[in-house]
Amino acid sequence: MTRKITIEPVTRVEGHGKVTIHLDDRGNVDKARFHVTQVRGFEKFCEGRLFWEMPIITARICGICPVSHHLASAKAGDVILGVKLTPTAEMLRRLIHMAQIVQSHALHFFYLASPDLLFGMAADPAKRNIMGLIAEMPEIARKGIKIRAFGQKIIEMLGDKRVHPNAAIPGGMNKALGLDKRDEILSQVDDIIADCQFAVNLIKDYTQHSEEAASFANFGTGYLGLIDNNGNVEYYDGKLRLKDSKGVTLEDNIAPENYLSIIEEKVEDWSYLKFPYYKKLGYPSGMYRVGPLGRLNVADGCSTPLANKEFASFKKLSNNGVVQGSLYYHYARLIEMLNAAEKIKSLVQDELICSKEIWVNSSQINEEGIGVIEAPRGTLFHHYWVDKSGKMRKVNLIVATGNNNLAMNRAVYEVAREFIKDGKVTEGILNRVEVAIRCYDPCLSCSTHALGQMLLEITIYDPDGNIRQVLRS
Repeated sequence: MTRKITIEPVTRVEGHGKVTIHLDDRGNVDKARFHVTQVRGFEKFCEGRLFWEMPIITARICGICPVSHHLASAKAGDVILGVKLTPTAEMLRRLIHMAQIVQSHALHFFYLASPDLLFGMAADPAKRNIMGLIAEMPEIARKGIKIRAFGQKIIEMLGDKRVHPNAAIPGGMNKALGLDKRDEILSQVDDIIADCQFAVNLIKDYTQHSEEAASFANFGTGYLGLIDNNGNVEYYDGKLRLKDSKGVTLEDNIAPENYLSIIEEKVEDWSYLKFPYYKKLGYPSGMYRVGPLGRLNVADGCSTPLANKEFASFKKLSNNGVVQGSLYYHYARLIEMLNAAEKIKSLVQDELICSKEIWVNSSQINEEGIGVIEAPRGTLFHHYWVDKSGKMRKVNLIVATGNNNLAMNRAVYEVAREFIKDGKVTEGILNRVEVAIRCYDPCLSCSTHALGQMLLEITIYDPDGNIRQVLRS
């Protein structure tokens, strides 16, 4: 007799999802799926809004990575206006973006992922959480809290709020950085860089002593990310590069506005999250991954010295420079956190950062604008079509987590298949399935958007529990 196991909700992720695992008549895994069960619909209800409003509206997609949507939207607005930012405006955008990378990566690793790694995936759930970490490893917890607070403080300095900031506008920024704020960042950044190095050493020690690190949810995919002109990891404004699992470059120096030349999306009836794929290989063979692991796998290096040294060490995990295991996402994530902290120091040491030249005006209205950025979870695409008055006619969003949808489903299947045998299932095994998802740090609230008509169904029951009427939209 076949059997279905449901994990609902998936915990320690942002948003709502569930996993279903179907066993065959011998109790082994037949198939497993990761279902994203919420619908947001931003693509639809943004129609008719002015493109000026979009950086504020789309920041509300998420409370964890609002800066990423805020900046991608502003970049699309820059294109609609046909402007080039002032050097200071771009530096300020990069600064708030690096602060976002720092705070988001710290949040995910220390608050959500590290309990599984430091206590063990089968440890007592009552202890395997952030409160258990604070109780038993307070020094690690304090460092995580401090790193995240540093990133959030910079976001607040530039955008007035730590969540849903008001900073970037089409054409630039709406607020300069004061000298006092610049000096405050400089006074703290060296300590933060040191704490980031501590975190990298922590995950390196784990991967070197864990038997599961290399094998856990290890499978071949493509990898996508932005690179700069020197082939280094780039977060704000680069070209797209796509590599396969053997390190062969499939696409290089693709202008972000040409993203549709390499990416298509597929819809499945069991998830509200669409499935992007590399169009030349088709669906599902064109599975690729984004985010920290994707960025480090496609890049030739990091542009800051400490992170670049760690990058070189990370690359040695593979003979061809492509690191496959899903748990290595955490290793890559902390290298990126260090990289972003170093970039923050470099930015605030530049005297131009406090210039008042932060906005460029324009009366031009182009009818299409595309903004692409590397969010903490991966490559983020905002694509807007506007009319001559600047009202939104159409919106297409490919959110970072969506790019990883095929891979997350594959990871769930691989882990379930490896650990569930003869119908024997434990809490520790089911947590391993969730760990496979958490490797990708999914932001499910960001990732779901309406495609056509979404069915709304209301079922009315009588006092005895019988169905009296079913209403459908």
